[in-house]
Amino acid sequence: MASLSAQQLAANRGRLFKDRAARYGVTLGGVMVLVALLLIFFYLLYVVQPIFESVSLKEEQSFSLSNSEDVEALGMEEQAEIGYRLMESGKFEFFALADKPIVNRKAGEIIDSKEVVSADKITSFASTLPVNKQYAYGLNDGTAIVAEPKFKVSFAEDPQTGALERTITPRVELLNNGEPLVVDESGQALEKLAYESDGDTMMFAAVQGGNNLLITKYAAEENFMTGETTLKPVFHKVTLNGTIDDLIVTPDLRQVMARRGNRIHVFDVGVSGQVTERELMLVNAREQGNATGLYLLAGASSILVTHDTGLVTQWFQVSTDEGRQYQYIRSFDAGSPVKDIEVEYYRRTFYTVSENGQLGIFYTTSEADLYRGNPLETSLEHVMVDPRANYLIMQSGDRFSVFDIKNEHPEVTWSAMWQEVWYEGYPEPDYTWQSTSGSDDFESKYSLVPIAFGTIKAAAYAMLFAVPIGLAAAVYTAYFMSPSVRKYVKPTVEIMEALPTVILGFLAGLWLAPIIERYLPGLIAVLLLVPAAIILTAFLWSRLPSHIRNTVTDGRAALLLIPIVILVGWLSFGLSPWVEQVLFDGNVRGYLTNELGITFDQRNSLVVGIAMGFAVIPTIFSIAEDAVFSVPKHLSNGSLALGATPWQTLTKVVLLTASPGIFSAVMMGLGRAVGETMIVLMATGNTPIMDWNIFEGMRTLSANIAVEMPESEVGSSHYRILFLAAFVLFIFTFFFNTIAEFVRQRLRDKYSSM
Repeated sequence: MASLSAQQLAANRGRLFKDRAARYGVTLGGVMVLVALLLIFFYLLYVVQPIFESVSLKEEQSFSLSNSEDVEALGMEEQAEIGYRLMESGKFEFFALADKPIVNRKAGEIIDSKEVVSADKITSFASTLPVNKQYAYGLNDGTAIVAEPKFKVSFAEDPQTGALERTITPRVELLNNGEPLVVDESGQALEKLAYESDGDTMMFAAVQGGNNLLITKYAAEENFMTGETTLKPVFHKVTLNGTIDDLIVTPDLRQVMARRGNRIHVFDVGVSGQVTERELMLVNAREQGNATGLYLLAGASSILVTHDTGLVTQWFQVSTDEGRQYQYIRSFDAGSPVKDIEVEYYRRTFYTVSENGQLGIFYTTSEADLYRGNPLETSLEHVMVDPRANYLIMQSGDRFSVFDIKNEHPEVTWSAMWQEVWYEGYPEPDYTWQSTSGSDDFESKYSLVPIAFGTIKAAAYAMLFAVPIGLAAAVYTAYFMSPSVRKYVKPTVEIMEALPTVILGFLAGLWLAPIIERYLPGLIAVLLLVPAAIILTAFLWSRLPSHIRNTVTDGRAALLLIPIVILVGWLSFGLSPWVEQVLFDGNVRGYLTNELGITFDQRNSLVVGIAMGFAVIPTIFSIAEDAVFSVPKHLSNGSLALGATPWQTLTKVVLLTASPGIFSAVMMGLGRAVGETMIVLMATGNTPIMDWNIFEGMRTLSANIAVEMPESEVGSSHYRILFLAAFVLFIFTFFFNTIAEFVRQRLRDKYSSM
């Protein structure tokens, strides 16, 4: 007896230990899950946070250079080690921007100097966009000379450390072997000058006599016998009714713009050099102020116009009924009239130097006012940014300062991501996602609205397919089906959830999509005829004599519908070509496009809805079936005993009691659909469009991350916005789960007393 008591006591202690271990283990697991979710949440915030940081400037070097009052242009090479300036006197000077002990060079030291042309011949000056880095002096004899800075990179061993150190050697290269290029055949002085080059071809625009516009285009021609290259000019002259104030030439050498007060003439230049006036832009002086300057933005698609009110307006071509015309788009307030604008090499950022000596930094696409101030605390005269947009040179008198600029993500603002933006060349503001292109000066489009919309669209069509089938199957299986059939049906449906979604996406994209395209009338017929056939079969079955109906129990009656569904489906697809020929002249896709105006893509929302619905059905079915089956039998039996029919018992008792679980099943299915990746990645065209058309595709947040994350540069705006998309997806699922839990608790409290 004592031995038995000791064994029971030991068994109780062991059980108690196991219970406590299980309780602590489950608690620890739950806590770790919460910790993991919080870590994911904060890591996403950690990666995303830098895109919302403001611009910061930090002075790295400051030095003085003599004769700074006559600087025409500033520049620096890519590594920001050497700067250069072009003087009104025709001198081209290189100077050090940082100390370089290996070559005994200090910041501010003049490295090289060359007189490009004699000062008494110079009448005008022009520079290309920063990306081309060429400069032209207009001369008093109607010619121009073009200079370009060149930098040779070499590596030498540091005698102290033994490491290889980069050394950059600058030089000036004069185009056309230093020979002046004729711009005005008459040999008169070039009063104003604009110049651009695309490599082999150069184009000058000059003013002579105040109102005469000279356009000279040089094309390189190679002698196929000798291989010698010569520049052949084409001259054109246009006389305008008024003094020309500003000139610009686009880098593609297709357009020349001349400003006369508040009138901007746009000229098209053909390949052969022929000139035609395209349009006349009129500045609204009453609202914006009088125009004072004309500049090109990076990419040369936009024009920046400065005004005496301190505004800077952006203009670019927009498709209209009369063709593509320049149109005012947006404006930026510099606070004071702007005397100079510098643009970045590739991005749509521009820097203003105002008459009050203030520096302004703006980004056009996001309409961002990034910075406004005076870091030198003295009046600024010139500013220049390096090719990588990491450093700024600022000039104030003889003082030159090099600033480290932190402006990594100017294109990212909340409005740019969640509101309509008017992009260059677009007819109107729009929501657009286009993160990459083959061009360095591409205008990035980071609107998250199309891919968030695509996520909702894909989930909506999947749920439209999955919810009716999943819930109906769950209710029938749990309430009507016989136990002998249920024990096979439930595990079979649940095992469908183990199917890899990549296989479902593969089948949907390569097998299902072509079938739907080929047999679209048959698919529509299936969706209409199968429910009708089921209802008709049930009606006819109910009219049969009772001794026939009693041969099949209610729990197995649904099995009789299997051949009916197969037969109707086979007939629908078999007759599809005939229906298409008779009703749609053999081309239902052409009918949808041409007659109804509905775009049809092979990989579309219908394919995604079927494939992703097939993946979601097991989740909805399993949870809903368990909820319905778990309704206490005394409730349904009591209802039946009081005279209610099985259908009344189902709708009035069982479904209400099981509603918390059914709602949870739907929300779990929705969460699965929102986060699905591989099916939407493989079964849609991945086009980020906003259209509820069921025959068009979409791009979802998860698919967008999967597609573009491998190609994004770590730390770039693109990279961080993809993490922001992941954060948005995280919030989506958190929101749906929170709403589901809230509603489930309300339903549970409401019907728990039944």
